[in-house]
Amino acid sequence: MTNRKDYLFTSESVSEGHPDKVCDRISDAVLDSFLEEDPEARVACETFATTDRVIVGGEVRGAPGVLGRVEQIVRDCVRDIGYAQKGFHWETLSVLNVIHGQSAHIAQGVDAGEGKEEGAGDQGIMFGYAVDETPVLMPAPIHYSHAILRSLAEARKSGREPRLGPDAKSQLSLRYADGKPVEVSSLVLSTQHLDESMTSADVREMVEPYIREVLPEGWLTDETVWHVNPTGKFVIGGPDGDAGLTGRKIIVDTYGGAAPHGGGAFSGKDPTKVDRSAAYAARYVAKNVVAAGLAKRCVLQLSYAIGVARPLSIYVDTQGTGTVPETAIETAIAKVMDLTPKGIRTHLGLNKPIYQRTAAYGHFGREPEADGGFSWEKTDLADALKSAV
Repeated sequence: MTNRKDYLFTSESVSEGHPDKVCDRISDAVLDSFLEEDPEARVACETFATTDRVIVGGEVRGAPGVLGRVEQIVRDCVRDIGYAQKGFHWETLSVLNVIHGQSAHIAQGVDAGEGKEEGAGDQGIMFGYAVDETPVLMPAPIHYSHAILRSLAEARKSGREPRLGPDAKSQLSLRYADGKPVEVSSLVLSTQHLDESMTSADVREMVEPYIREVLPEGWLTDETVWHVNPTGKFVIGGPDGDAGLTGRKIIVDTYGGAAPHGGGAFSGKDPTKVDRSAAYAARYVAKNVVAAGLAKRCVLQLSYAIGVARPLSIYVDTQGTGTVPETAIETAIAKVMDLTPKGIRTHLGLNKPIYQRTAAYGHFGREPEADGGFSWEKTDLADALKSAV
C-alpha cells in the first residue's frame, strides 16, 4: 500500500455464486469432509465448473469413504449457493470425480519421522497484512466490497429479494484523505437477476438500500459515481455463463491488492500446506502487531522450503508507522509463535473442518467462531508480542 496521504484506491469482491467461488466452495467442502473423518488427512482438491458439469480432481490421503460422497458434496454446495437454473441446476448437473491418492514422494518430504520434524508441504512465500483503518484491521475497500455482497446474499437467501441471482461482483473506489478512507468515489455492482424484464435502473433501486446500510455514514455522497449492471441484463450467471476454477480469486480472498500476495491459493488445501496455513499465521501475527500498538500498518512475509519445518525468513515492514524497530518485531515474532507447519496448526487449531465457510467473502477480517473457525483473526497474541519487544 502507498505511503501517500491523499489518493484513490480500489478493491473488488465476488459473491459465493461467482463461478470461481462455486469451485472454491466445493474444494473446501471436500477438504472439510476428509478432516471430519481424519484430522490428519492430506488433501489438495481442485474443482472445475461449466454448463451442467462439475469436475473434481486432486490428490488425497485419508478416509476412503469420503470419495464415495463427493458427488453429494457437490450437489449440496450448489444447492446451498442457490443454483437451480437451466444450464446449472444442483439436481441435474453432471459430476465427474477424478481424485486420486497422494504422491508418495510428496508424503516423504512432509511427514514427520524419526529425528525429522514435519516439513512444509511446498516451498513458497506467504504474506500477512493488517491496517487500523477498519475495526477488524482490514483495508476498507475490500472489507466493504465483501460486506455489500454478503448483505445481498442474505437478502436473497432469506426470500426478501427473490429476484436476485447467486452470481455477483462488487467494486469500491475509496478516496483517502490524510491516510484514512473518507468517501466512495465510485461504486460498481453487477448482480445476476432472475426477472428478465429488469433494467439497470430497476436493479439499482433494489440493491441500493442494502449498499447504504453496510457502508459507513457519509461515505456515499452526491459526487459518488454508480455503475449498477453497467452492461445491461445479467440473467445467465454462474458456471453456465462463465467457467469456474478453484484458486482464481486470490486477491479477493486476501487484501484486495492493498498488500502483496504469496504464490499460492488457499481453497482445497489441508493445513499442512503452508500456502494456506502460513498465510493464515502471517495474517494472525500482522493483526496482533497492529492490535498491540506496535504499528498502524504491518506487512509480514514468511518463506518455506518443501520438507523443511522452520521458516527460512521472517520479514516485517510497518511502512513508516511502527513505534519500535522492525527488527525488534521480527525477533519478537520468532519468540512468541512456533511458525513450523505443525506449530501453526497447533496454535491456531487448524486440523478441523472449518474451511468451507472461508470460501466466499474473504479469508480475513471475519469474526473468530466458537468452533475454531477464523481462529487466525484473534488478537490474543498482542500482549505476548508487546512483552517480547
